[in-house]
Amino acid sequence: MTSGRSDDSKGICRRIVPGGKFPLISYCHPAEPYSYFLGMNALDQLKQYTTVVADTGDFQTIQEYEPQDATTNPSLILKAIGKSEYDSVVEQAIKDATDKNGGETGIEAVIDHLLIRFGMEILKIVPGRVSTEVDARLSFNVTGSIEKAKELIRLYEENGISRDRILIKLASTWEGIEAARHLQKEGIHCNMTLLFSLAQAIAAADAGAQLISPFVGRILDWYKAKEGKEFAPNEDPGVLSVKEIYTYYKKFGYDTEVMGASFRNIGEITELAGCDLLTISPDLLEELKESDEKIEEKLSEEAALNEPIEKIEMDEETFRWMMNEDPMATEKLSEGIRKFGADMNKVRAELRERIG
Repeated sequence: MTSGRSDDSKGICRRIVPGGKFPLISYCHPAEPYSYFLGMNALDQLKQYTTVVADTGDFQTIQEYEPQDATTNPSLILKAIGKSEYDSVVEQAIKDATDKNGGETGIEAVIDHLLIRFGMEILKIVPGRVSTEVDARLSFNVTGSIEKAKELIRLYEENGISRDRILIKLASTWEGIEAARHLQKEGIHCNMTLLFSLAQAIAAADAGAQLISPFVGRILDWYKAKEGKEFAPNEDPGVLSVKEIYTYYKKFGYDTEVMGASFRNIGEITELAGCDLLTISPDLLEELKESDEKIEEKLSEEAALNEPIEKIEMDEETFRWMMNEDPMATEKLSEGIRKFGADMNKVRAELRERIG
């Protein structure tokens, strides 16, 4: 489904808003093309072009922003369990794991149940999907990633949650993408995370991944450190990377959804209005909600179809060579895996202390 404005025979301007499984349609009068937005804050305007997703494990903060979906990762879960208001969620996860294991409390089982508990609480708030991440230590293990994904889906389904409402997050390594290829064939939808390059995006789409999460802010971080300068939103390397990926997908008819992630400022977000989805932290959601800046559509399928780009035939050798030639993507992928792994180890330590 494409986004944008089109006039019907009744003189009504119709905006078709992309949103994966949950497209929205809004209306305005064609003689007043911007009147629809009068009095709307920037967040509500953004929602006319893009599906807004909350990027947090802190589910108590997201309801007021009315996101469609939500995403979590080990760093966000670590931050959430450090808050006393989530003690009951942690205690329930420990109880669930202990009951399922005949009275024994295994730390890995507790982590699985903790992820599921957070996901279930989030799904009480959002009408769409929640993303739950596979352990970063499995980023180079195809079989291990598949088994862990199936275990997480099994636990969700045991708790009455359909797999259609779950996205399994996998690192965008070659192995993670191969795991997604197998999981998608079994009806387990995958969100490819830690994605920094067109090579990763093409491989993920060729594998049939449901969704990708290109990391805008982390790309910006790398270029700022390397070049020692600031970037305007329309020149932001992370923004340009997502635009390139979006254009490639729409040009060649891929169904994989593009969800910009890891934002550092609202300028990055507004430059990507029209992207399929954008996952945004609560502080930036609040900033958008408090802003009355006029938001314009910056990405559209129609524009992408007219871009003169060539299709790349992707295989493992091409993937690894393109990654080798992209120091930013290589470094940020490795760094991201290490960071998520370290934060999950901190989660383990916190749970061991609570178990006693």
